[in-house]
Amino acid sequence: MIQDWCVLNSSYGIERIPTPRIPVSSEEALEIHFKIKTACKNGDRIGCQNLAAKIKALAKESERNNSCLVATGTAGVLSYAFEEFSKASFEENFAVLDEILSSLAVLLLHDKATNCPVSDASIDAIVLFLKSEDLSARRNAILVLKELVPLDYRKVEMLSETEGAMEALFKLIKAPICHTATKASLTVIYHMVASPSPANAKIIDKFVDLGLVSLLLEMLVDAERSLCEKALGILDGICDSDQGREEAYDHALTIPVLIRKIHRVSDLAMKFSVSILFKLCMDEKRENGGVLVEAIQRNAFEKLLVLLQVGCDQRTKEKATQLLRVLNVYRSRVDCIDSVDFKNVKRHF
Repeated sequence: MIQDWCVLNSSYGIERIPTPRIPVSSEEALEIHFKIKTACKNGDRIGCQNLAAKIKALAKESERNNSCLVATGTAGVLSYAFEEFSKASFEENFAVLDEILSSLAVLLLHDKATNCPVSDASIDAIVLFLKSEDLSARRNAILVLKELVPLDYRKVEMLSETEGAMEALFKLIKAPICHTATKASLTVIYHMVASPSPANAKIIDKFVDLGLVSLLLEMLVDAERSLCEKALGILDGICDSDQGREEAYDHALTIPVLIRKIHRVSDLAMKFSVSILFKLCMDEKRENGGVLVEAIQRNAFEKLLVLLQVGCDQRTKEKATQLLRVLNVYRSRVDCIDSVDFKNVKRHF
């Protein structure tokens, strides 16, 4: 509880100045954990909802509280509670699940989700929030997924098999609700398309069918660094599939965007751009040269030479060297028409 103390002010008389709250202790945190587990055991929705709200308030109050809650494994306890209430009716438990998810979203910004149990029921409930019309619930759902998915590719399989999940992730990019949610959705999609999951090919093809390639290329034209890196990472994963490469071949922005990003964003963006270009060029089978000719026209040869001169990681260097050899075959046949502002490029809107 806030305590007040008084000071004398020459202009306004006595003022009340709030003193800082007393930080939560490990003992208090563990007591809250015990109460949450008891509430779950008894099916006490209101009690658990109130305790989750208390945790969120404590976490937002100070970094010291946050550290204490993280150290005592509060995220794991909340995850357990979410799982327990996910097993019953979503409609009946909506309020408590919503509060727990909101609290988890706050805690997982500072904690690793390694001790958070995630069942099919939990994923189903999170996806229901992800598909809801409540913007706050959708934001909380994607922030929690962003922390859960990278830890275990089996969660990728669970997510991909949940009806409407991939469509909801796509929607967060196509119709953004906030910058944070967009980045989180891109992160989740990246781990899905890059995972070693047996379902990887089906995941990529589904996102391609949704129109993700075109959407990402349009985004990349003016995207800031973080979004750019994530979008390129996804495209790199997508171009591992035949369907993904075909979609990239057919889009007028693909080669201009990739070549422009080689030196303009970051080392990571450069790495992804070269990797995508490598996959497209090395798989090119059209007699007229296709993307190989277009890459030369967009100044790819010169930019790859500069890349080798300024330095890059060994794998990227090897890809750039092989690209130069392949591009050199067509170099004398076409002129460079480098266009950094995408003039004369047909864009899909």
